[in-house]
Amino acid sequence: MPPRDYPLEPFWIPFTANRQFKAAPRILVSAKDMHYVAEDGRAVLDGTAGLWCVNAGHCRERITEAIRKQAAELDYGPIFQMGHPGPFKVAERVKKLLPGDLEHVFFTNSGSESVDTALKIALAYHRARGEGHRRWLIGRERGYHGAGFGGTSVGGIPANRRAFGNLLPYVDHLPHTHDLEHNSFSRGQPAWGAHLAEELEHRIIALHDASNIAAVIVEPVAGSTGVLVPPKGYLERLRELCDKHGILLIFDEVITGFGRVGAPFAATRFGVVPDIITMAKGITNATVPMGAVAVRRGIYESVVNGAAENAIELAHGYTYSGHPLAAAAALATLDLYEEERLFERAASLAPHFENAVHSLREAPHVADIRNFGMMAAIELEPIPGKPGARGYQALVRAFERGVLVRTTGDVIAMSPPLIISKEQIDELVGTLASVLREMATQNP
Repeated sequence: MPPRDYPLEPFWIPFTANRQFKAAPRILVSAKDMHYVAEDGRAVLDGTAGLWCVNAGHCRERITEAIRKQAAELDYGPIFQMGHPGPFKVAERVKKLLPGDLEHVFFTNSGSESVDTALKIALAYHRARGEGHRRWLIGRERGYHGAGFGGTSVGGIPANRRAFGNLLPYVDHLPHTHDLEHNSFSRGQPAWGAHLAEELEHRIIALHDASNIAAVIVEPVAGSTGVLVPPKGYLERLRELCDKHGILLIFDEVITGFGRVGAPFAATRFGVVPDIITMAKGITNATVPMGAVAVRRGIYESVVNGAAENAIELAHGYTYSGHPLAAAAALATLDLYEEERLFERAASLAPHFENAVHSLREAPHVADIRNFGMMAAIELEPIPGKPGARGYQALVRAFERGVLVRTTGDVIAMSPPLIISKEQIDELVGTLASVLREMATQNP
């Protein structure tokens, strides 16, 4: 391995134990299709699509060429009171993938920005309708909605909130739906847990009153907390309760969007149309940062038509909203999805993926396996007194064996690019099985 020509210390790495990582770094230097290349020259099978985002595989020529061409024609164009063709074209393409009357798209640069944008739109919508008193935002325990103030506030992962205090006021949380006693080792949607949606009415609304609640935000399938799949009927009941009480329902589809569940969006797959959808990651195949928020027609019209003539209707946006390079990447990515039928491919691969991951049921220290579409999680029994240690050990050992997985505490998550083959799925799961057996002999 050639010596590094850069120091590690100046870079404060996000969501990483910096001292631990810098003592034994794992550096990736290139990528192509299903594999990364580590700095020591080893090929590493990508079992996580980067961070749930490289849905079409790495360094696809169609996308990289579109970015190069755009950079030479228009590197940047202001989007406040001006415009350029890219985001208009992307908005139209995204609109065609969305269910119901989700017809208007606001561009951001990340999932975190998309969530904060969605929450602000929800508040602005109610104010435009004369219900500015609707200020409460309802998230869910174990939910992940990015790293902004709004997303962290409605998120429900304690470690992500611990250092920052209460953040936004007027926030409450629904219970999560994961219960090993009732739904462990479920294949797809568990049968138990739909009743937990009733907590919105029985506890949240009873406490705060529906007239004060602006929106409920949930991930259709919770990804970063360890692939928590919604029980059958759960999302449908949330939709009914939100309709009943005039509350907006937001689906955070930053992970589930663009084919991850075998459909353009989880809203389509589950047959539940939310009022707002957040997205990012797969929209550009992660080549250029981009996020977006799609809203139903009535929300857009209420905000836009409710403002005074010539007034800025929504005082919100970002310098790089709809950036030309991001728009070019998005258009090329959407072309790839369509031409290679990657959403349909994900749906056809999902049964093989499900059978493969559930073959680990008898592997050492496996407490649960969950899956939906091309998402799966293997929950490990923690080492007593050392939560997260077993999961981290699995990540490191898998990487040493040439496979990239992701861990959240003691949960191993897999979400490979949608171009993965059945043979590569078997390699991914087989390597993990070997890792778990090896770990068991050394840490029984």
